[in-house]
Amino acid sequence: MTQLIHSFPEFIQNAWNKSGFTSLTDIQERAIPNLLENKDIVIESPTGTGKTLAYALPALAKLDPETKNVQVVFLAPTRELAMQIYEVCQKFTENSGLSGASLIGGANMQRQLDKLKKKPQYIVGTPGRVKELIQNKKLKVHEVKTIVIDEADHIIEAGFNGDVEQVIGATLKDRQLVFVSATINKKTEDWSNKLAVEPSIIKVEKQETANQVTHSFMVSEYRDKVDNLRKLIRHTPGIKAIVFINSSMKMDEFASKLEYKKIKLGVLAGNSTKQERQKVLNDFKRGKIPVLLTTDVATRGLDIPDVTHVVHLELPEDVKQYVHRSGRTGRMGKEGMVVSLVTKAELSSVKKWTANIDVPLQKQLLERGNVVIEDIQKNTFKKQSPQKNGVPANKKPFSDKKKRDSKDSR
Repeated sequence: MTQLIHSFPEFIQNAWNKSGFTSLTDIQERAIPNLLENKDIVIESPTGTGKTLAYALPALAKLDPETKNVQVVFLAPTRELAMQIYEVCQKFTENSGLSGASLIGGANMQRQLDKLKKKPQYIVGTPGRVKELIQNKKLKVHEVKTIVIDEADHIIEAGFNGDVEQVIGATLKDRQLVFVSATINKKTEDWSNKLAVEPSIIKVEKQETANQVTHSFMVSEYRDKVDNLRKLIRHTPGIKAIVFINSSMKMDEFASKLEYKKIKLGVLAGNSTKQERQKVLNDFKRGKIPVLLTTDVATRGLDIPDVTHVVHLELPEDVKQYVHRSGRTGRMGKEGMVVSLVTKAELSSVKKWTANIDVPLQKQLLERGNVVIEDIQKNTFKKQSPQKNGVPANKKPFSDKKKRDSKDSR
């Protein structure tokens, strides 16, 4: 345990030990000391680097159990992300005497009012619902010490920044503001500068993150992409893959083709009901289904552990979207594989994006029942076998085609 964790209240130390963490990530080491000093902060760090604990632990550590009013507000653009943050907060306030409440748009208002009657010390919610409760004088925020705005760039894109500003405006001027995102663009930077007081910017570059992610591509005619995805899934034992497409309109078509080929999968679309989404996510997290077919909107902000593969069945629009998608695997330094199924015309985009983020790109082939990787920089071959949890346990180069395993498991 690091010295920083020793400085936290005992209930946080106990939860940390119970979680099995052994060290802080880069963003946690950099952000926590500043947050404990009540400075306004802008945090930019790639997906999967531990941002939630970076802002949640110091905020929870400053809560006063004797003060029976809301002291910390966490805001998130989606109900799924809000619930994830809430679950983390619950976990790290166990046996503390502190309580929290989730205030999410679309949920039952009366139940939320009942939660507020229990005087929670922290709340996690979506901007619109939190603003509504403040305006209706159901939520008092006069003792709020810290407001955290997670996925700040997405909040602006979704048009929720006005709601956030009204929530901030209802609190005292000496409260701490924390803006968090995987990528901070000019709009987000200008917005945070407008609202915060001389905010410090804490940034972890992509190359600084300790991950073991392999980026690869597989050339395929568009009409053959689903079948090649099916082969990839079949030939990768222990796979746990998030497969991205660009539009919900094609979701049923792709899902039907894979299910016809006996591939177990779950579908996460923007129009899925809350109950459908929760069941699919739970089944995927527990390993009941190896494949999650989804869109960018449906997965924004979700933290799904132990994803072995991210597959771009349809290419993203730009490098930013590529990074966001790819960040679903290799989280917290674990191994992972990113596979782009591309036509010959699409290949140049993937090469440009990986060069832009300075990661090597490898070519992936399916050959005689094995997933084979060609290092396009060195023009050598590697065979992904044996495999552990869907990720190569030992990649040994070989150049003699006759020595390759000829067993066909298709």
